[in-house]
Amino acid sequence: MKFKRSSGILLHPTSLPGKYGIGSLGKEAYEFIDFLSKTKQKLWQICPLGPTGYGDSPYQCFSAFAGNPLLIDLDYLEEEGLLSKEDLILEEEFSQDYVDYGRVINFKFPLYRKAFERFNSAASDIEKGKFKAFCVENEEWLEDYTLFMALKDHFNWRSWTQWEDPIKFREEAAINKYKDDLKNDIDFHKFMQYLFFEQWTKLKDYANDKGIKVIGDIPIFVAFDSADAWSNPEIFYFDERRNPTKIAGVPPDYFSKTGQLWGNPLYDWDKLKERDYDWWIDRFKVILKQADIVRLDHFRGFEAYWAVPAGEETAINGSWEKGPGADFFNVVREKLGKLPIIAEDLGLITDEVEELRDEFEFPGMKILQFAFDTGEKNKYLPHNYDENCVVYTGTHDNDTTLGWFLNISTEVKEYVEEYLEIEASDICWGLLEAAWSSVAVMAIAPLQDILSLDSGSRMNTPGAPSGNWQWRYKKEMLNDDIINKLTDLTEKYRINNQFADVVNK
Repeated sequence: MKFKRSSGILLHPTSLPGKYGIGSLGKEAYEFIDFLSKTKQKLWQICPLGPTGYGDSPYQCFSAFAGNPLLIDLDYLEEEGLLSKEDLILEEEFSQDYVDYGRVINFKFPLYRKAFERFNSAASDIEKGKFKAFCVENEEWLEDYTLFMALKDHFNWRSWTQWEDPIKFREEAAINKYKDDLKNDIDFHKFMQYLFFEQWTKLKDYANDKGIKVIGDIPIFVAFDSADAWSNPEIFYFDERRNPTKIAGVPPDYFSKTGQLWGNPLYDWDKLKERDYDWWIDRFKVILKQADIVRLDHFRGFEAYWAVPAGEETAINGSWEKGPGADFFNVVREKLGKLPIIAEDLGLITDEVEELRDEFEFPGMKILQFAFDTGEKNKYLPHNYDENCVVYTGTHDNDTTLGWFLNISTEVKEYVEEYLEIEASDICWGLLEAAWSSVAVMAIAPLQDILSLDSGSRMNTPGAPSGNWQWRYKKEMLNDDIINKLTDLTEKYRINNQFADVVNK
């Protein structure tokens, strides 16, 4: 798929403002889309929308298919009569600066339960019919996910490998027993997915009506403690007790001297190939309902991935193993057509990875924060771009641009100022202008860089066990000055925000 030049903002919905402790799919999300529209932006990039587990990372979810219930808008439930105004009275205000996930969960889930009970007792036949239709349409993933979540509740949130053997190994009798025993909890989790997708679909439609495309995100790997691993053990490298024999990570790199030990189970790509990659085909189908464009995280893993023996404490003692390569993307194209994919091609990238990316004409990623420390041939410097790439000032894994600049060496700072022809005080908008003025087909910046925020507003620090995914902005930050500056920058470089039709070659 070919795109025309366009620009936009990276912001995960959890970072939206709002009074209930976390961003949601409610009024503030619509106001953010209005901000994008006012400033002539046509792209809204988000992180994965799945239900997060330990560590609150959207890249470690309980399902590759489900939505995050914490994003459900409570005011909408009150408008629909599923909650009362009294239900939403706060005994103590939430922080407007960061997400306290534990407190948010303890506040929101009892309200979801109450909404579920009221839906069961008072919803119209039409509403109940819509709910039933949703369950039927999404049965293929919804049944396993909701049973998994009900079982998590039942077994006090222990990992599925610590459940009783009959249900751990998915024996038919155990599956049927728990479906009966936990029916109400299963239906509750189905109801939350119904609410999430109803709200997300309306929000995405609103964005699309304003000419704004949503860039979604597919992590290449799934969490070990997930409905995906429990219900599809045959497609992963597990031993006879369903424990991983090798796990995912990356070798030592820019972010960590000992590499990153992600801990995700690795796919048995031979098994997936035998099945025509059916699980992945289903995954693409679902994400393409949630988003208009897909960022394929850790793209290099499709060419070769870093496999670490289970039990290792760091990612150092891993080895490269071959991924499915072009065969996978040929099957995807055969079944789904040319897809609007952005390849996250950061890290240790080989010629083979670049050849795979270019064979399918996927735009790769350029990060300006990586551009200034190795001289004029650095591939992240704008004068070295070709058009088929997406330039970012930074990503969710980087420090904010201001935080990055304050922590680099004096020598690199001087080169940044020389290259961009700016003063240090203009660093954030200097990088923004470098991105927006480049030949890259898309230019994207985290909202933190639009707002010139320091390291205290960083979204994620790879390898840090806590304190991530918490940042939120305040509504008043999107003031007229920011609106005018971003609008002027976008108009100055005549960024064409309309997408071209698919080009079949």
